[in-house]
Amino acid sequence: MSDFFEIDFLDVESKKSGDAIPLRYSINGDTRIHVTDGGFQDTGDLVVKHINKYYDSPKHIDAVIVTHPDGDHAGGLRKLFGEYRIGELWMLRPWLYAGELIHRFSRFTSVENLARRLKELYPNLAALEELAIEHNVTIMEPFQGSLIGGFHVLAPSKNRYLDLIVESDRTPEASMEAEQSFAEAAGQLFKKAVNFIKSAWGEEYFPEDDTSPENNMSVIQYACLCDKKILLTGDAGRAALHEAADFAPNVGLYLPGIDRMQVPHHGSRHNVSTEVLDRWLGTRLDQNPASVSFTAIVSAAKADKDHPRKSVVRAFIHRGAKVISTEGSDKRTGHNAPDREGWVAVEPIPYPEDQED
Repeated sequence: MSDFFEIDFLDVESKKSGDAIPLRYSINGDTRIHVTDGGFQDTGDLVVKHINKYYDSPKHIDAVIVTHPDGDHAGGLRKLFGEYRIGELWMLRPWLYAGELIHRFSRFTSVENLARRLKELYPNLAALEELAIEHNVTIMEPFQGSLIGGFHVLAPSKNRYLDLIVESDRTPEASMEAEQSFAEAAGQLFKKAVNFIKSAWGEEYFPEDDTSPENNMSVIQYACLCDKKILLTGDAGRAALHEAADFAPNVGLYLPGIDRMQVPHHGSRHNVSTEVLDRWLGTRLDQNPASVSFTAIVSAAKADKDHPRKSVVRAFIHRGAKVISTEGSDKRTGHNAPDREGWVAVEPIPYPEDQED
Protein backbone atom coordinates (compact mmCIF):
# COMPACT_ATOMS: atom_id res chain seq x y z
CA MET A 1 0.00 0.00 0.00
CA SER A 2 1.20 3.54 -0.74
CA ASP A 3 2.28 5.88 2.03
CA PHE A 4 -0.65 7.58 3.72
CA PHE A 5 -1.76 9.45 6.79
CA GLU A 6 -5.10 10.15 8.42
CA ILE A 7 -5.55 12.49 11.38
CA ASP A 8 -8.90 12.50 13.13
CA PHE A 9 -10.20 15.38 15.19
CA LEU A 10 -13.04 13.95 17.25
CA ASP A 11 -16.21 15.82 18.12
CA VAL A 12 -15.80 16.21 21.88
CA GLU A 13 -19.31 17.34 22.68
CA SER A 14 -19.58 19.07 26.04
CA LYS A 15 -20.38 22.52 27.37
CA LYS A 16 -16.70 23.26 26.79
CA SER A 17 -14.49 22.23 23.91
CA GLY A 18 -11.87 19.51 24.17
CA ASP A 19 -9.20 17.82 22.05
CA ALA A 20 -9.05 14.15 21.09
CA ILE A 21 -6.83 13.39 18.09
CA PRO A 22 -6.14 9.78 17.08
CA LEU A 23 -4.01 9.41 13.97
CA ARG A 24 -2.58 6.66 11.78
CA TYR A 25 0.13 6.85 9.16
CA SER A 26 2.19 4.48 7.05
CA ILE A 27 5.61 5.32 5.63
CA ASN A 28 7.61 2.76 3.65
CA GLY A 29 5.35 -0.01 4.92
CA ASP A 30 5.73 0.95 8.60
CA THR A 31 2.29 1.79 10.02
CA ARG A 32 1.95 3.58 13.34
CA ILE A 33 -0.96 4.71 15.48
CA HIS A 34 -0.66 7.68 17.81
CA VAL A 35 -3.20 9.38 20.05
CA THR A 36 -2.64 13.03 20.92
CA ASP A 37 -4.94 14.00 23.81
CA GLY A 38 -8.18 12.24 24.63
CA GLY A 39 -10.72 14.88 25.58
CA PHE A 40 -12.57 14.69 28.89
CA GLN A 41 -12.70 11.51 30.95
CA ASP A 42 -16.07 10.62 29.41
CA THR A 43 -14.56 11.00 25.92
CA GLY A 44 -12.39 7.90 26.32
CA ASP A 45 -15.08 5.52 25.06
CA LEU A 46 -15.49 7.60 21.90
CA VAL A 47 -11.76 7.47 21.24
CA VAL A 48 -11.67 3.68 21.63
CA LYS A 49 -14.74 3.20 19.44
CA HIS A 50 -13.26 5.38 16.71
CA ILE A 51 -9.88 3.63 16.73
CA ASN A 52 -11.47 0.20 16.60
CA LYS A 53 -13.82 1.11 13.76
CA TYR A 54 -11.45 3.01 11.50
CA TYR A 55 -8.00 1.68 12.40
CA ASP A 56 -8.88 -2.02 12.06
CA SER A 57 -9.32 -2.87 15.75
CA PRO A 58 -5.64 -2.71 16.70
CA LYS A 59 -4.21 -4.37 19.78
CA HIS A 60 -1.30 -1.92 20.03
CA ILE A 61 -0.97 1.86 20.02
CA ASP A 62 2.55 3.08 19.40
CA ALA A 63 2.42 6.39 21.24
CA VAL A 64 0.06 8.36 23.45
CA ILE A 65 0.87 12.04 23.82
CA VAL A 66 -0.45 14.36 26.53
CA THR A 67 0.04 17.90 25.29
CA HIS A 68 -0.61 19.53 28.69
CA PRO A 69 -2.40 18.82 31.97
CA ASP A 70 -5.91 20.22 31.35
CA GLY A 71 -8.79 17.81 31.84
CA ASP A 72 -10.23 18.45 28.37
CA HIS A 73 -7.07 16.95 26.89
CA ALA A 74 -5.77 14.38 29.37
CA GLY A 75 -8.93 12.90 30.92
CA GLY A 76 -10.04 10.56 28.14
CA LEU A 77 -6.65 8.93 27.72
CA ARG A 78 -7.14 6.82 30.84
CA LYS A 79 -9.51 4.54 28.94
CA LEU A 80 -6.79 3.49 26.48
CA PHE A 81 -4.76 1.61 29.09
CA GLY A 82 -7.42 -1.02 29.59
CA GLU A 83 -8.01 -1.50 25.85
CA TYR A 84 -4.60 -1.56 24.14
CA ARG A 85 -0.95 -2.31 24.63
CA ILE A 86 0.67 1.12 24.62
CA GLY A 87 4.24 1.46 23.41
CA GLU A 88 5.07 4.82 24.99
CA LEU A 89 3.32 7.50 27.00
CA TRP A 90 4.75 10.94 26.30
CA MET A 91 3.99 13.52 28.97
CA LEU A 92 5.68 16.05 31.20
CA ARG A 93 5.37 15.58 34.96
CA PRO A 94 6.17 18.73 36.99
CA TRP A 95 7.06 16.83 40.16
CA LEU A 96 10.05 15.18 38.49
CA TYR A 97 11.82 18.54 38.49
CA ALA A 98 11.20 19.48 42.12
CA GLY A 99 14.93 19.26 42.86
CA GLU A 100 15.70 21.74 40.09
CA LEU A 101 12.92 24.10 41.14
CA ILE A 102 12.98 24.10 44.93
CA HIS A 103 15.22 27.18 45.17
CA ARG A 104 12.47 29.11 43.38
CA PHE A 105 9.81 28.28 46.00
CA SER A 106 10.37 30.06 49.30
CA ARG A 107 7.64 28.10 51.11
CA PHE A 108 9.37 24.75 50.54
CA THR A 109 12.64 23.45 51.95
CA SER A 110 11.99 19.76 51.18
CA VAL A 111 12.21 18.45 47.62
CA GLU A 112 9.95 15.57 48.61
CA ASN A 113 7.23 17.91 49.91
CA LEU A 114 7.41 20.10 46.80
CA ALA A 115 7.14 17.05 44.55
CA ARG A 116 4.15 15.80 46.52
CA ARG A 117 2.42 19.18 46.26
CA LEU A 118 3.06 19.42 42.51
CA LYS A 119 1.58 15.97 42.01
CA GLU A 120 -1.53 17.06 43.93
CA LEU A 121 -1.88 20.12 41.72
CA TYR A 122 -1.78 18.08 38.49
CA PRO A 123 -4.16 15.17 39.19
CA ASN A 124 -4.76 14.28 35.53
CA LEU A 125 -1.07 13.66 34.99
CA ALA A 126 -0.73 11.78 38.26
CA ALA A 127 -3.58 9.45 37.28
CA LEU A 128 -1.95 8.69 33.93
CA GLU A 129 1.38 8.05 35.61
CA GLU A 130 -0.26 5.48 37.90
CA LEU A 131 -1.87 3.73 34.95
CA ALA A 132 1.38 3.66 32.99
CA ILE A 133 3.20 2.09 35.94
CA GLU A 134 0.40 -0.43 36.44
CA HIS A 135 0.49 -1.46 32.77
CA ASN A 136 4.30 -1.33 32.40
CA VAL A 137 4.16 1.49 29.87
CA THR A 138 7.34 3.51 29.38
CA ILE A 139 6.89 7.23 30.10
CA MET A 140 8.94 9.58 27.94
CA GLU A 141 9.60 13.32 28.21
CA PRO A 142 8.38 15.25 25.14
CA PHE A 143 10.83 18.11 25.36
CA GLN A 144 11.99 20.10 22.38
CA GLY A 145 14.08 17.92 20.05
CA SER A 146 12.36 14.63 20.92
CA LEU A 147 11.18 12.36 18.12
CA ILE A 148 7.87 10.52 18.48
CA GLY A 149 7.69 8.21 15.50
CA GLY A 150 7.58 10.62 12.56
CA PHE A 151 6.75 13.64 14.74
CA HIS A 152 9.33 16.11 16.01
CA VAL A 153 8.67 17.99 19.25
CA LEU A 154 9.27 21.68 18.57
CA ALA A 155 8.31 22.94 22.04
CA PRO A 156 8.55 23.27 24.97
CA SER A 157 12.23 23.39 25.80
CA LYS A 158 13.03 22.18 29.29
CA ASN A 159 14.15 25.59 30.54
CA ARG A 160 10.95 27.28 29.41
CA TYR A 161 8.85 24.46 30.83
CA LEU A 162 10.45 24.90 34.26
CA ASP A 163 9.74 28.62 34.09
CA LEU A 164 6.11 27.91 33.25
CA ILE A 165 5.71 25.65 36.28
CA VAL A 166 6.84 28.52 38.50
CA GLU A 167 4.67 31.08 36.66
CA SER A 168 1.56 28.93 36.76
CA ASP A 169 -1.45 30.01 38.80
CA ARG A 170 -1.30 26.51 40.26
CA THR A 171 2.12 27.19 41.71
CA PRO A 172 2.54 26.08 45.34
CA GLU A 173 3.86 29.57 46.06
CA ALA A 174 0.44 31.09 45.55
CA SER A 175 -1.57 31.82 48.69
CA MET A 176 -5.22 30.85 49.01
CA GLU A 177 -6.08 34.55 48.86
CA ALA A 178 -4.21 34.98 45.60
CA GLU A 179 -5.88 31.94 44.10
CA GLN A 180 -9.29 33.24 45.17
CA SER A 181 -8.58 36.69 43.74
CA PHE A 182 -7.54 35.15 40.44
CA ALA A 183 -10.70 33.05 40.31
CA GLU A 184 -12.88 36.09 41.00
CA ALA A 185 -11.08 38.11 38.33
CA ALA A 186 -11.43 35.29 35.85
CA GLY A 187 -15.12 35.03 36.59
CA GLN A 188 -15.62 38.73 35.96
CA LEU A 189 -13.66 38.46 32.73
CA PHE A 190 -15.81 35.65 31.39
CA LYS A 191 -19.01 37.48 32.31
CA LYS A 192 -17.95 40.54 30.37
CA ALA A 193 -20.03 40.96 27.23
CA VAL A 194 -18.28 40.43 23.92
CA ASN A 195 -18.76 43.18 21.36
CA PHE A 196 -18.60 42.49 17.64
CA ILE A 197 -17.54 45.00 15.02
CA LYS A 198 -18.01 44.94 11.27
CA SER A 199 -14.57 44.55 9.71
CA ALA A 200 -13.08 44.85 6.26
CA TRP A 201 -11.03 42.06 4.70
CA GLY A 202 -7.66 41.71 6.39
CA GLU A 203 -8.43 43.60 9.61
CA GLU A 204 -7.29 41.68 12.70
CA TYR A 205 -7.84 42.41 16.38
CA PHE A 206 -6.24 40.34 19.14
CA PRO A 207 -5.88 40.96 22.89
CA GLU A 208 -2.46 42.03 24.12
CA ASP A 209 -2.02 39.22 26.64
CA ASP A 210 -0.90 35.67 25.94
CA THR A 211 -2.70 32.56 27.17
CA SER A 212 -2.04 30.84 30.52
CA PRO A 213 1.24 29.16 31.51
CA GLU A 214 -0.52 25.76 31.49
CA ASN A 215 -1.55 26.25 27.87
CA ASN A 216 1.94 27.39 26.95
CA MET A 217 3.24 24.11 28.37
CA SER A 218 1.61 22.39 25.39
CA VAL A 219 3.68 19.95 23.40
CA ILE A 220 3.91 21.18 19.80
CA GLN A 221 4.49 18.41 17.24
CA TYR A 222 5.56 18.64 13.63
CA ALA A 223 5.81 15.96 10.94
CA CYS A 224 6.29 15.90 7.21
CA LEU A 225 4.21 12.97 5.98
CA CYS A 226 3.62 12.31 2.27
CA ASP A 227 5.30 15.66 1.60
CA LYS A 228 2.66 17.43 3.72
CA LYS A 229 3.77 19.62 6.61
CA ILE A 230 1.64 18.91 9.67
CA LEU A 231 1.53 20.93 12.92
CA LEU A 232 -0.30 19.85 16.08
CA THR A 233 -0.43 22.62 18.67
CA GLY A 234 -2.56 21.57 21.64
CA ASP A 235 -3.43 24.75 23.54
CA ALA A 236 -0.10 26.43 22.78
CA GLY A 237 0.04 30.20 23.05
CA ARG A 238 2.12 32.86 21.40
CA ALA A 239 5.26 32.28 23.45
CA ALA A 240 5.16 28.55 22.72
CA LEU A 241 4.55 29.08 19.02
CA HIS A 242 7.44 31.53 18.78
CA GLU A 243 9.76 29.07 20.55
CA ALA A 244 8.62 26.31 18.18
CA ALA A 245 9.24 28.54 15.16
CA ASP A 246 12.75 29.34 16.42
CA PHE A 247 13.52 25.62 16.63
CA ALA A 248 11.82 24.59 13.37
CA PRO A 249 14.91 24.86 11.10
CA ASN A 250 16.62 22.24 13.27
CA VAL A 251 14.19 19.63 11.91
CA GLY A 252 14.17 20.90 8.34
CA LEU A 253 11.09 23.10 8.63
CA TYR A 254 11.58 26.51 7.05
CA LEU A 255 8.76 28.95 7.56
CA PRO A 256 6.34 30.22 6.53
CA GLY A 257 4.31 27.33 5.20
CA ILE A 258 2.19 24.57 6.82
CA ASP A 259 -0.21 22.23 4.97
CA ARG A 260 -2.27 20.96 7.93
CA MET A 261 -2.48 22.93 11.17
CA GLN A 262 -4.41 22.45 14.37
CA VAL A 263 -5.82 25.81 15.44
CA PRO A 264 -4.55 26.29 19.02
CA HIS A 265 -6.88 26.14 22.02
CA HIS A 266 -10.15 25.68 20.14
CA GLY A 267 -9.71 29.00 18.34
CA SER A 268 -9.00 31.30 21.29
CA ARG A 269 -7.87 34.87 20.58
CA HIS A 270 -5.21 34.76 23.29
CA ASN A 271 -3.20 31.99 21.60
CA VAL A 272 -2.37 33.61 18.27
CA SER A 273 -1.58 37.07 16.95
CA THR A 274 -0.91 38.67 13.61
CA GLU A 275 2.82 38.37 14.23
CA VAL A 276 2.63 34.67 15.15
CA LEU A 277 0.47 33.78 12.15
CA ASP A 278 2.64 35.81 9.78
CA ARG A 279 5.62 33.82 10.96
CA TRP A 280 4.01 30.40 10.58
CA LEU A 281 1.69 30.91 7.62
CA GLY A 282 2.82 34.02 5.79
CA THR A 283 1.39 37.53 5.62
CA ARG A 284 -2.21 38.39 4.85
CA LEU A 285 -3.43 38.13 1.29
CA ASP A 286 -4.77 41.19 -0.47
CA GLN A 287 -8.17 39.60 -0.98
CA ASN A 288 -10.12 36.46 -0.29
CA PRO A 289 -8.39 33.79 -2.41
CA ALA A 290 -10.27 31.77 -5.00
CA SER A 291 -8.55 28.57 -3.81
CA VAL A 292 -7.19 27.41 -0.47
CA SER A 293 -3.53 26.76 0.23
CA PHE A 294 -3.75 24.81 3.50
CA THR A 295 -6.21 23.31 5.99
CA ALA A 296 -6.73 24.53 9.56
CA ILE A 297 -8.71 22.32 11.93
CA VAL A 298 -10.26 23.59 15.16
CA SER A 299 -11.62 21.34 17.91
CA ALA A 300 -14.75 23.12 19.11
CA ALA A 301 -17.96 21.85 20.68
CA LYS A 302 -21.26 23.10 19.30
CA ALA A 303 -22.40 23.99 22.83
CA ASP A 304 -19.28 26.09 23.42
CA LYS A 305 -20.34 29.54 22.27
CA ASP A 306 -16.90 31.03 23.00
CA HIS A 307 -14.98 28.96 20.45
CA PRO A 308 -13.81 29.35 17.83
CA ARG A 309 -13.50 33.14 17.92
CA LYS A 310 -14.37 34.93 14.71
CA SER A 311 -11.13 36.91 14.89
CA VAL A 312 -9.16 33.69 14.72
CA VAL A 313 -11.17 32.17 11.88
CA ARG A 314 -10.75 35.38 9.89
CA ALA A 315 -7.00 35.49 10.51
CA PHE A 316 -6.47 31.95 9.19
CA ILE A 317 -8.60 32.64 6.11
CA HIS A 318 -6.58 35.84 5.53
CA ARG A 319 -3.62 33.53 4.88
CA GLY A 320 -5.40 31.16 2.54
CA ALA A 321 -6.81 28.57 4.95
CA LYS A 322 -9.76 26.28 4.65
CA VAL A 323 -10.94 26.35 8.27
CA ILE A 324 -12.99 23.38 9.47
CA SER A 325 -14.45 22.68 12.90
CA THR A 326 -15.44 19.56 14.80
CA GLU A 327 -18.76 21.17 15.76
CA GLY A 328 -21.36 18.49 15.11
CA SER A 329 -19.16 15.70 13.74
CA ASP A 330 -15.71 14.14 13.68
CA LYS A 331 -13.37 15.49 11.03
CA ARG A 332 -10.50 13.81 9.20
CA THR A 333 -7.63 15.26 7.24
CA GLY A 334 -5.26 13.01 5.37
CA HIS A 335 -3.50 11.96 2.19
CA ASN A 336 -3.98 8.65 0.34
CA ALA A 337 -6.00 7.53 3.36
CA PRO A 338 -8.34 4.53 3.17
CA ASP A 339 -11.89 5.27 2.04
CA ARG A 340 -14.58 5.53 4.69
CA GLU A 341 -18.18 4.79 3.89
CA GLY A 342 -20.42 7.77 4.52
CA TRP A 343 -17.62 10.29 4.94
CA VAL A 344 -17.82 13.27 2.62
CA ALA A 345 -15.92 16.49 2.05
CA VAL A 346 -16.70 19.04 4.73
CA GLU A 347 -17.87 22.59 4.19
CA PRO A 348 -15.41 25.11 5.65
CA ILE A 349 -16.42 27.82 8.10
CA PRO A 350 -17.49 30.85 6.04
CA TYR A 351 -15.53 34.07 6.33
CA PRO A 352 -16.94 36.13 9.23
CA GLU A 353 -17.78 39.70 8.25
CA ASP A 354 -17.47 40.83 11.87
CA GLN A 355 -15.16 39.97 14.75
CA GLU A 356 -14.65 40.47 18.47
CA ASP A 357 -13.51 43.95 19.47
